[in-house]
Amino acid sequence: MHQSLDFPGVRWPGTSQAVRAGDWVTVSGQLAFKDGKLIGENDPHAQALQCFANLSAALSLAGAGFADVVKLTCFATSHTAYAGYAAIKATLFTERPPAGTAVIVAALLVPGALLEVEALAYVGQDLRTGR
Repeated sequence: MHQSLDFPGVRWPGTSQAVRAGDWVTVSGQLAFKDGKLIGENDPHAQALQCFANLSAALSLAGAGFADVVKLTCFATSHTAYAGYAAIKATLFTERPPAGTAVIVAALLVPGALLEVEALAYVGQDLRTGR
């Protein structure tokens, strides 16, 4: 059994923003949307900041946070866009960085989007601390 989670007023047909299944949380790819508009046109740093803000909000819907993230996947439209993502990721995940995959793609579904970031989080018992 799983729980589908969405932001109020934001729903994509056939997709949930996040899904919690037991101790696992999967977050759909997040774009640089704020108030229904894509922000940071041609600015990978601004788009990365917003992608991670949206990722944080989606994780919180499931009772998770960045400390629970075990895997990130980034789809970037260029190496320059990836560099913006990598810079923000490095500031957010200093203590226990997650596993990661990055893929350079020709385009994303939304015109002008440079990045899409998805996450997998684990909210169960920490194997190192037993909590």
